[in-house]
Amino acid sequence: MPKKSISQALDYRRQHVMLPSQNQFRRLKDYHFEYTECDSSGSRWRVAIPNSAVDCSGLPDPVRGKECTFSCASGEYLEMKNQVCSKCDEGTYSLGSGIKFDEWDELPAGFSNVATFMDTVVGPSDSRPDGCNNSSWIPRGNYIESNRDDCTVSLIYAVHLKKSGYVFFEYQYVDNNIFFEFFIQNDQCQEMDTTTDKWVKLTDSGEWGSHSVMLKSGTNILYWRTTGILMGSKAVKPVLVKNITIEEQGSSECMERPPCTTKDYFQIHTPCDEEGKTQIMYKWIEPKICREDLTDAIRLPPSGEKKDCPPCNPGFYNNGSSSCHPCPPGTFSDGMKECRPCPAGTEPALGFEYKWWNVLPGNMKTSCFNVGNSKCDGMNGWEVAGDHIQSGAGGSDNDYLILNLHIPGFKPPTSMTGATGSELGRITFVFETLCSADCVLYFMVDINRKSTNVVESWGGTKEKQAYTHIIFKNATFTFTWAFQRTNQGQDNRRFINDMVKIYSITATNAVDGVASSCRACALGSEQSGSSCVPCPPGHYIEKETNQCKECPPDTYLSIHQVYGKEACIPCGPGSKSNQDRSVCYSDCFFYHEKENQSLHYDFSNLSSVGSLMNGPSFTSKGTKYFHFFNISLCGHEGKKMALCTNNITDFTVKEIVAGSDDYTNLVGAFVCQSTIIPSESKGFRAALSSQSIILADTFLGVTVETTLQNINIKEDMFPVPPSQIPDVHFFYKSSTTTTSCINGRSTAVKMRCNPTKSGAGVISVPSKCPAGTCDGCTFYFLWESAEACPLCTEHDFHEIEGACKRGFQETLYVWNEPKWCIKGISLPEKKLATCETVDFWLKVGAGVGAFAAVLLVALTCYFWKKNQKLEYKYSKLVMTTNSKECELPAADSCAIMEGEDNEEEVVYSNKQSLLGKLKSLATKFSHWINSALKDPCNTKRQKRNLTNFSTEKKGFKLRKDSPQVMNAGKHKMKLLVDLVSGEILLHLCCLLAVS
Repeated sequence: MPKKSISQALDYRRQHVMLPSQNQFRRLKDYHFEYTECDSSGSRWRVAIPNSAVDCSGLPDPVRGKECTFSCASGEYLEMKNQVCSKCDEGTYSLGSGIKFDEWDELPAGFSNVATFMDTVVGPSDSRPDGCNNSSWIPRGNYIESNRDDCTVSLIYAVHLKKSGYVFFEYQYVDNNIFFEFFIQNDQCQEMDTTTDKWVKLTDSGEWGSHSVMLKSGTNILYWRTTGILMGSKAVKPVLVKNITIEEQGSSECMERPPCTTKDYFQIHTPCDEEGKTQIMYKWIEPKICREDLTDAIRLPPSGEKKDCPPCNPGFYNNGSSSCHPCPPGTFSDGMKECRPCPAGTEPALGFEYKWWNVLPGNMKTSCFNVGNSKCDGMNGWEVAGDHIQSGAGGSDNDYLILNLHIPGFKPPTSMTGATGSELGRITFVFETLCSADCVLYFMVDINRKSTNVVESWGGTKEKQAYTHIIFKNATFTFTWAFQRTNQGQDNRRFINDMVKIYSITATNAVDGVASSCRACALGSEQSGSSCVPCPPGHYIEKETNQCKECPPDTYLSIHQVYGKEACIPCGPGSKSNQDRSVCYSDCFFYHEKENQSLHYDFSNLSSVGSLMNGPSFTSKGTKYFHFFNISLCGHEGKKMALCTNNITDFTVKEIVAGSDDYTNLVGAFVCQSTIIPSESKGFRAALSSQSIILADTFLGVTVETTLQNINIKEDMFPVPPSQIPDVHFFYKSSTTTTSCINGRSTAVKMRCNPTKSGAGVISVPSKCPAGTCDGCTFYFLWESAEACPLCTEHDFHEIEGACKRGFQETLYVWNEPKWCIKGISLPEKKLATCETVDFWLKVGAGVGAFAAVLLVALTCYFWKKNQKLEYKYSKLVMTTNSKECELPAADSCAIMEGEDNEEEVVYSNKQSLLGKLKSLATKFSHWINSALKDPCNTKRQKRNLTNFSTEKKGFKLRKDSPQVMNAGKHKMKLLVDLVSGEILLHLCCLLAVS
């Protein structure tokens, strides 16, 4: 438990200690001594404080104590009974002068919390969201944890010093979504003179940083203040603080040395000897705190066991000696054979491949580091172990065990020197972690020895796996692996068996590398030797001739190998390669065939960076923030024009460290994102931009299809388009992988024709995913603009013909409505043409129609009148003919004899059958019609033919007084009608023949 302050001890004694009423004294173990606060003269008193809160009597009287400026040296403690400094016993230690808070089961006496909500909202506090009454720093055993919300919470402690001193504490500050500041005020609430120590620097994940500030004599009020910035549902990682040490009188107690266990020693391998053997050696962990002479203590195992040494790493050879040496330039080796020169037409594939770990390679080093102590200084953080290298023992469980690999630079092979690809090399390592606690392995990169940044980290036990980091520029790199068993400080070793093993580390294209193999290279066209020449940009090495040959159009050269035509990779749909064949991009022009109609798109006016400020969104406490996106759609020869930057560090450091460029954090991509906190949201002087990330750095293609390379735009992601014009989709991806996005991030931009959105148009995100993504890995955008409409063609307008006026007709051309196109062809000019030919034929047609109508009426009237005359003439003719020639013979009898049937029957005078007679009549009638057609106007012949036709009826013989006789008149009338109809037909045929 942290030691109580002097003022608290006095208050405690006033409240709980009774003055002795009689001369009774307690045993020394029932109480302890503490000092009062110093008075104005620099004096203080030693008082006895009971060890329990029970009433007791007989405590020693207060006596004058040592002067306030008195302190003991390190390794000594102040023996309060006699008030003298004494040496710590063997096996114990002392912190010396000062007060230290290293246990946080509860908030120590003297500490207090003050929570406020920093906002510019005007109004009563109860009208603000939630309030901050429940926000505070929370003790967590070994450390104290800050708030996780967006309240401003201060942890306050006041101390009075008679002489200048210092305050020291350890902390973890890994999330820039929370501001962490430490400052000191005097008793007049004035801040310290210097502000360079106010803002606390960020630490790497799992790493404990340290912060120390000098204190002046007098009253010092210490403030640890945090302000959270919540972004949606993302939790803020709190600030952790531990081991707060303030210079003040007193010393910590001494502790007994524990017995030695298996956790107090470790094993190492010695370098190979001349016989090719290595020895396993066991050593105690230094400094050695444990004791071997205790009953239950273990002894150090015997050392000296010999084992066979592993072979040399690829690119090295031993030449019969006990050590491995790098192969000379231009040669290669697999580590087991001698170095040999590369064949003609090939060059060494330079790099490093460490897979055997008998000794630490020359360009690697190991160390141990602990923020709070120096126990492991000088120790090896990692130890070689044959087929792997593993983390060492260290001095305590929260040590950082560090392994460094230094590479002065990267360069591509000779044949690829002219290539302009972004990748220069890569580093790959295979590892596994075996942990029983909260261990963490960090992989960090330092460029040009400026600053070390964490690239990736792994917590807990991890199975054997590989990780690759790509190098994009030629610079001096230092790669660091740091392993920490736990971030909790422990006095005893509990997790010494937790470890990380690295089986292999491979770096390609290293400047000072060695070769384990040779690769084909391009030869000059004029030489037959083995000298390699660099290929121009965009050229691959032809296998047959080893000559450089340019990649075909719309392909780009692989950055991994340039041998063979397969090194030229086709570009995606709707994209083309740049002049150097190093990257594919969209030139902003797109072509699509739809229903036998060609659609041409021109996105050139949208090639400048498009921006989207999405939101606002609000935290649980009401803090407003936005997601800001930049999109570089197309053009610019494939250059990444979208830029996002972080200025959150500007607010904390830029104004403090003038001229430093370490605070800048600029990313360039096709699509990037930043989180913006407006100035009015937190009362800052300017808006804050933080969490800038790359969403897309590689262009995949453009198509009307909704799927490309496993990136799918669902139909319900955006509203249905109002027209039949297809949407055009741009697809991108990011090569950077994360723990949640193992395949990297990807982005799809849907371009939609919207004539109402002029200029740059409007960019939006799906309503289902207001942050632009539903899973944090794939982002979707809808860009509506008139510039996203296809170019106009002849199918997008129609013509309107005007009336013919004064022999001229005007033709106009108008766009189809609604107009779903832009630019392209222009509307044709109006056309004026003569219309006489068309008017003449209209008149002729009208005249012919009128004449035909009059003629038809006239013919109708004529035939009607003619028919009336013919009916009269033919009836009279028939009657005259019948009276002279067609009288019927008298009937023999009108009675029906017995046995006769009362039937109508026709009895012919000849012996022909009925069918034969009908055929005869039809033949005669046919001749009559033919003669009429030949001479239709010979009326005499007509009469004669009709007369002959009617006299043919004389062949009928009917009985008298029979029904046939009664029906004879009716039969004759029917014949007359037929004859009249025939006469009309004959006249009609006559007229037609004449015409």
